[in-house]
Amino acid sequence: QVQLVESGGGLVQAGGSRRLSCAASGSIFGFNTMGWYRQARGKERELVAAINSGRGSNYADSVKGRFTISRDNGKSTMYLQMNGLKPEDTGVYYCNVLMDWGGDFWGQGTQVTVSS
Repeated sequence: QVQLVESGGGLVQAGGSRRLSCAASGSIFGFNTMGWYRQARGKERELVAAINSGRGSNYADSVKGRFTISRDNGKSTMYLQMNGLKPEDTGVYYCNVLMDWGGDFWGQGTQVTVSS
């Protein structure tokens, strides 16, 4: 099994920055894709950014140029650097790991609130 713990959420003013971290523990060897999702109140969960074991990444159009996803395989940790935050970035941010054998794991989420 894989356990994921997010941290770094909080309240930030519009235009500010925040870095989220996702620490993974357990059996994460093998090819996997790690991703950040967010869910705003009353909306469906959406993909923000994802990065695979080869560090190839993709982003939602709404965050391109503002957010950067990265991972440190040695530390089994993934990051999301968020710059130029907007009120519409507010939501609960979830860490996800999708293993090549089909395992699909989620963290408990961390709240990010961007005030205008």
